[in-house]
Amino acid sequence: MTQSVVEARSLTKWFGKRLAVDQVSFDVQPGEVLGLLGPNGSGKSTILRILTGYLTPSSGNARIGNFDVLSDARNARASVGYVPEDVPLYPHMRVDEMLRFMGRLRGLHGKALEFSLDSACDHLALREVRRLLIGKLSRGYRQRVAIAQAMLHRPLLLVLDEPTNGLDPRQIIELRGLVHSLTATCSILVTSHVLSEVERMAHRVAILMDGRLLKIHSLQHTSRTHLRWLRLEICSSANATLSSLLGAVPGVVLVEADGGTQGRSQWRVQVTDIQAEQRILEALSAAGISLQEIVAASSELEQLFLKLTSSANETVPM
Repeated sequence: MTQSVVEARSLTKWFGKRLAVDQVSFDVQPGEVLGLLGPNGSGKSTILRILTGYLTPSSGNARIGNFDVLSDARNARASVGYVPEDVPLYPHMRVDEMLRFMGRLRGLHGKALEFSLDSACDHLALREVRRLLIGKLSRGYRQRVAIAQAMLHRPLLLVLDEPTNGLDPRQIIELRGLVHSLTATCSILVTSHVLSEVERMAHRVAILMDGRLLKIHSLQHTSRTHLRWLRLEICSSANATLSSLLGAVPGVVLVEADGGTQGRSQWRVQVTDIQAEQRILEALSAAGISLQEIVAASSELEQLFLKLTSSANETVPM
């Protein structure tokens, strides 16, 4: 049996009298994206900080690869690449300077550092901006730089805390594709309170509420050949043109207008595969039409999440 990359057992964390994480156990397998899903205050970020060595659990234990996060903390931390929600990039540095600085902090020097830098820039499509100041980059490119610095030392585990916050629809779609490509070299633990984003990125989700693990749910059944619905808000009210444009996108099988106001229109689109989302974005962009939002319509995961969290609330004494 393949050894898991992460093994967390009965993780518990108290902050004074407040129980932030309550006996949480889970594994992350090689090449897997595991999503930690839950509302604000559910314990997601606390679990990440325990795994990355920023916090010590009150009880329980965790392992990254072969390294215990408590007894072998240095090697455990060296096995992780961490991208926090608010990435502390230095806007006065150029991309190359920032990555070299972070590489040296991780013990990389000389040819090994240059090879890792070139590899990260190639993988994350940063070559064109390597000499630009980070402060001049778009939010999407800054996120790529943040991921690049976390990947320089080839970690076993990449940790992404709310990676889509502040990104526009195009950047979010590009990030999803990037996350999937990174599983060729590492496992990924990603947190979000946005169900649709976790559903698109993860193989499994761990659903949390008030620090408790309610369920670990597999998303592998969400086949890319099954019909699914998307909700779109488009910065155009030319309904006839949009209906024809969306209907011609490969993978789109049904298009329904769903209202709209003040130069914007809303649509429900049924698609056969997850790649259709990218094709819709490309078709709108080619026609010079801006996309304000694209989200999944109510899904099995959303229904499961609502059911579990509603049941959890009912068991809490008032």
